[in-house]
Formats: sequence, C-alpha cells, structure tokens
Amino acid sequence: MLSLVSKTLDAISQRTGKWIAWLILPNVFALVYEVIARYILQSPTIWSYEVTYFLYGSHFLIGAAYVLLIKGHIRIDVLYMHLPPRGRAVIDLLGYLILFFPVVLALIYAGAEFTIQSYQMGEKSGASPWRPHLFPFKAVLVVSFTLLLLQGISEFLRNLNILLKGKE
Repeated sequence: MLSLVSKTLDAISQRTGKWIAWLILPNVFALVYEVIARYILQSPTIWSYEVTYFLYGSHFLIGAAYVLLIKGHIRIDVLYMHLPPRGRAVIDLLGYLILFFPVVLALIYAGAEFTIQSYQMGEKSGASPWRPHLFPFKAVLVVSFTLLLLQGISEFLRNLNILLKGKE
C-alpha cells in the first residue's frame, strides 16, 4: 500500500517536472526577443523583464518536487552514507517530520494568505511600466510547495517502508 501511494506521488512529480522543464523555451525566447528589440531595433519591450522572472521563478519553484524525486538537492552525507539502509531511513524520517513537513506546510499556508491578499487588493508589479497582476505568480508558490509536500510524503513513505522491511 505504501509503495503504491509513493509510486503515484512520484508519477505526479515526474510528469510535473518533465512538463515544467518546457518553460525554459518561452523564457529563452522572451530574453532573446528583448535583446534583439533593445539592441538591434532600439525598441525595448515593457514586458520582457517581468515575463522572464515570472517564468524562471515558476520553472525553479515547480521543479523542486522533481529535483527531490531524483535526489538532486544538496545533501551533506559524511556520516549518512556509512549507515545501513534502516539507519538512513531513520535519519530521513526524522528530518521530514522535524524539518521538512513543518516548513513546507508553513510555506503553503503563508503563500495562500499572500496570494489571497494580493488578489483581493489587486496588487500589481512596480518593476516595469507593464504592471501585471502579481497574484498568479504568487499562486505558483502555493502550487510548488504543495507539489513539494506531495513528493515529501512519497519520500517519507519510501523511508518508512525501508524502516519496516529493511530494504528498498
């Protein structure tokens, strides 16, 4: 049962990670377009700056769950790598319970409040004359940390399974 739930959550992170990777293309297109418009056509855009940081921020944030899935986050494992699988599972389980889940849940909660407040007040960016609404970008925080939470649950269940069975 734990394995099925973990595999389902892994599939969500896998699909989301592969999908969000494509955001790099419109981001590069917007940057190249801005360079051409600014330096060749002498007519800079009013939207390129914000589009590129919105896209890159979304790419970075939503990709975090996929990076957790492929174990791409930085880990200092001087002692950890010398432990048996059950010992590593105990450390991971404690890390998820004490550090990961409380922080991610707090970020989801704060991000939701942040997004709702931005929507209610009609908050707009002040970084350029384009002045787009900011609530969609702030909603990316909630989506990304929710996806990260789901992948964290998968990792927690995987480590719980290792603790119970002694192997992956």
